[in-house]
Amino acid sequence: MSEQSIRIRKIVYAAVCIALALVLPLLLGQVQIFMQGVSPMHIPALLCGLVCGPVYGVAVGFICPILRSAIFSMPVMYPTALAMAFELAAYGLLTGLFYQVFHKLGFWPRVYLSLILAMILGRFVGGIAQAILLGIKGEGYSLSMFATAYFAKTSVGMVVHLIVIPAVFFALKKAGLLIENGKKEA
Repeated sequence: MSEQSIRIRKIVYAAVCIALALVLPLLLGQVQIFMQGVSPMHIPALLCGLVCGPVYGVAVGFICPILRSAIFSMPVMYPTALAMAFELAAYGLLTGLFYQVFHKLGFWPRVYLSLILAMILGRFVGGIAQAILLGIKGEGYSLSMFATAYFAKTSVGMVVHLIVIPAVFFALKKAGLLIENGKKEA
C-alpha cells in the first residue's frame, strides 16, 4: 500500500472519528447522567489514536470538543470544551504512542494497556487544564473536585470504553481495515 493511500485512509478514519464525536453525544444526550458517565466524545478520540496513530489521535482529540461546542454550544466552550480538548488530545496521542511502544505484546494486552494508561494520564491532563482555566477565571479547583469530575463520575465510562473500543478495534482488525507500519495489519 502506498504512503499516499495510507495517508488518505487515516484522514478518512480521522474524519469518521470526528463525525462520531459530534453524533454520539446527540444520541445519548437525552439522558444527561448517562452521557456524563459514558463520556461519548472520549470514544472516538481513543479509537482514533489506536487506528490512526498519535498524530491523528491528538488532532482529532483536540478538535472534537471545540468543534462540538462551536456547532452545538455543548459543552460550554470555556472552560469545559477547552479543558476537554486537552484531555481528549492526550487520549489520542497516548493511545497511539502506547500502541506503538507496546508492539511486542499480543493484540489484547497491547490494546488494553494502551487504553488504560491513556485514560488515566489523559484524565490528569484534563484536570490540570481545568485547574489552569478555572484559575485564570479566578475560581478554585480542589483535588476533591478533580477526583470527583475525572474519576468518580466517569468510572462507568472507563469500563464502557474498555468494552466498546477494543470490540470496534478488533472488528476493524478482523475485517483487514487496520494499517500498521505501512501495511494492512493481519
